[in-house]
Amino acid sequence: MPRIELVTGDITVQRVDAIVNAANSSLLGGGGVDGAIHAAGGPEILAECRRLRESRLPDGLPTGDAVATGAGRLPARWVIHTVGPVWPGPRPEAGARRLLLAAAYRNSLALAASLGAASVALPAVSAGVYGWPAADAARVALSTAAAARAPELIRFVLFSPGMHRVFADAAAEFGVAAASAD
Repeated sequence: MPRIELVTGDITVQRVDAIVNAANSSLLGGGGVDGAIHAAGGPEILAECRRLRESRLPDGLPTGDAVATGAGRLPARWVIHTVGPVWPGPRPEAGARRLLLAAAYRNSLALAASLGAASVALPAVSAGVYGWPAADAARVALSTAAAARAPELIRFVLFSPGMHRVFADAAAEFGVAAASAD
């Protein structure tokens, strides 16, 4: 079982083998975590993403899938780009979208493991601009991570103390051993 850590901070400065990017399907940069990773990693990441779009992913990366590039100037080897779902609100399709959110985590962690990464840093996918309720996003993230084929260390890098508390509460609720390493 992987070791799970919760930290508050900037995902772009994490010294891990792989950093997960909460990307949009175009893979061409955006706001939030996506924009920060592209800005800190430099033009090499965008160039690799463009090559992916020109070859394997002409229609973009589907929601729930994951793909890797180099990390450019980031202190990691790889960036794993994944697309989380947009929160649909409490409508019937929320359950199907929750499965897509779990797939985004599961596929990112499996890809990191298949690359040989021993450590991976992840953001709270979909819990920012995509509007996913923080508590539910944390439950999905932690329960998926605890059961996934994954690197030895899974570090959730959370953008605020409030989001850190939400993840810590979800870890306690699910009985997931998650060390806070702030």
